[in-house]
Amino acid sequence: MSVQLESSRTESIQSAYTLVTQTTSSVTAIPEPRLPIRIMHVMDSLDVGGTEIVLMKLIHSLDPDVFEHSVCTLRGMASRFFSWSSDVVVRQAGGSTGSLRFNLVRLCRLMKAARPTIVHSRNWGGIEAILAARIAGVPVIIHSEHGYDLNMQRGLPLRQSLYRNLSYRCATAVFTVTEELRRYHSAQARFSPSRIGVLYNGVDTERFKSRPLLRSALRQQLGIPPDSPVIGYVGRMIALKDVLTLLRAVEMVASEFPSFRILLIGDGPERARLEEYVCSSPSLPGRVIFAGRRPDIADLLNAIDIFVLPSLAEGMSNTLLEASATGLPAMATNVGGNPEIVEDGVSGYLFPPRDVSALANRLLALLGDDRLRKTVGAAARNRTVANFSLDRMLNRYTDLYISLARERGIRVAA
Repeated sequence: MSVQLESSRTESIQSAYTLVTQTTSSVTAIPEPRLPIRIMHVMDSLDVGGTEIVLMKLIHSLDPDVFEHSVCTLRGMASRFFSWSSDVVVRQAGGSTGSLRFNLVRLCRLMKAARPTIVHSRNWGGIEAILAARIAGVPVIIHSEHGYDLNMQRGLPLRQSLYRNLSYRCATAVFTVTEELRRYHSAQARFSPSRIGVLYNGVDTERFKSRPLLRSALRQQLGIPPDSPVIGYVGRMIALKDVLTLLRAVEMVASEFPSFRILLIGDGPERARLEEYVCSSPSLPGRVIFAGRRPDIADLLNAIDIFVLPSLAEGMSNTLLEASATGLPAMATNVGGNPEIVEDGVSGYLFPPRDVSALANRLLALLGDDRLRKTVGAAARNRTVANFSLDRMLNRYTDLYISLARERGIRVAA
């Protein structure tokens, strides 16, 4: 039976119960009832990315009287992650990036010492935690897939596909963050999609919303003229995000809207290449602002008129959710979970990846029609509040964790 975690709250609880059929045998070692429920989140490494953002939302927002969180990393974490995790216990099962990858024995020891009620592993990098948790006698084992990289799109080696299949079977529950990812990972693992759930990411729609009074102050701070249309991007500057397509599309519309500005928020290995491209362009110098990595994204989005996400692949983009919640008309590639966030032609527009002309044509339509921008932006805000709020996401994680713990005979005061 397909698990539909994006339906009603009642259906979410009932669906969570069906996920327990994924385990190959019942767990015999059940710890004594205790509160709060101890959740060990396992990830390959920790940086400031989309999956980590969702993780920290859970840790800081779920009821502390019910849940106690710790994090286990197999590859350590970036220094900038420390400011997010100063109040969270972080254990390291593996060594540095160049060390031996398989850390089953170390993981088992950590789990037996920490005695978690739930182990929740994420993505391929953390999948070995499933087997470790089974060996350690952890009552509830959850695995979730939050995306993919370009290498996966060429297909997986048979042994990796079989290992994914075995791991999914050993988990109590498996879910993805979009319907598209459910189809993709079920095919990669040769695992029935009906045994994989879907649980969407959520955005704080109170923090991310339109604040017109900030607009002029932010533009002055960034050196943007008050009446210049601003096209914005937020995210890492890596090849997968294909920011170059955005720059090429804007070059095509530059003659029609000479006062435009592009605001690029984020950093990464592609930044130097993008800066070189801007410098060599006949129409972009002086019009592109590289703002770097910024903590005030919720504010900065108010300086933007149109949001563009030109990624070649996406799981469920947090930045696309944030822009939509702010009431910005968004243009995103028709990949991954983007079509599940953007209703094409209503709350935004979709275009094929690397299609510079298609993006340029959409930009021309929106740049020349202020009324259309406001209409599409309002629809984006309404859709996000209705379907992708942070509260909605937190309620579904709470339902999932509690229902699976209770199914394993653990008393939960909630």
